[in-house]
Amino acid sequence: MTWRKSSFSGHGETNDCVELASVCDEIRLRESDTPADILTTTPGPLGTFIRAVKAGALDHLGR
Repeated sequence: MTWRKSSFSGHGETNDCVELASVCDEIRLRESDTPADILTTTPGPLGTFIRAVKAGALDHLGR
């Protein structure tokens, strides 16, 4: 499994970020600082989540 991180997260081992990997028809997500904790989803729900984040629909959760 090959994990990828956003180009916006910087470089090196100290830059914590969300990483993604594609396995068959699933998408796996993890935080680089806790790599053993993995969330598994599929492209449809992940796309819905990403669109909601981009639209600001979840901004109230960060307060």
